[in-house]
Amino acid sequence: MAGIGPDGTAGMPLMPIAADVKLGPDVVIHHADLVNLYGCSIGAQTTIGPFVEIQRDVKVGSSCKISSHSFLCEGVTIEDEVFVGHGVIFMNDRDPRAAIDGRLLRSKDWVVTPTLVKKGAAIGSGALIMCGVTIGAGALVGAGAVVTRDVASATVVTGVPARFIGMRDG
Repeated sequence: MAGIGPDGTAGMPLMPIAADVKLGPDVVIHHADLVNLYGCSIGAQTTIGPFVEIQRDVKVGSSCKISSHSFLCEGVTIEDEVFVGHGVIFMNDRDPRAAIDGRLLRSKDWVVTPTLVKKGAAIGSGALIMCGVTIGAGALVGAGAVVTRDVASATVVTGVPARFIGMRDG
């Protein structure tokens, strides 16, 4: 499937918003032809930037902002009013492999490790969120941080690996 360019000619292939995606009221998807959403649910008044992939069984709450170039994989739950900066990557497998003993692994061969981002948290651009962590309500993850363990509510973490540097105001 290809999009139509501004001059009326065939353009780049479109990425899909699958029929099984559940969109709440007033969801804004900037450049809907440049996202890949399937099997997920997006809450009311959430905005999604271009070049975002949100996989099956991901739940994004209401009034969230998912910025461009971010990847939300299966197993991620994002509560209401969460900010996800540009290029944020979530992981869902603690020991990823393509094959074992020459046998290509399939989805049934691994277990998704869930991740939770609680209400009002903010994740800075370029952060990497390892699976199995909880980012607490109102917490702030600095740009470029690598989150390898839980982040307490209302705290600020930065660095590689992410470490506590203070409390978040308001």
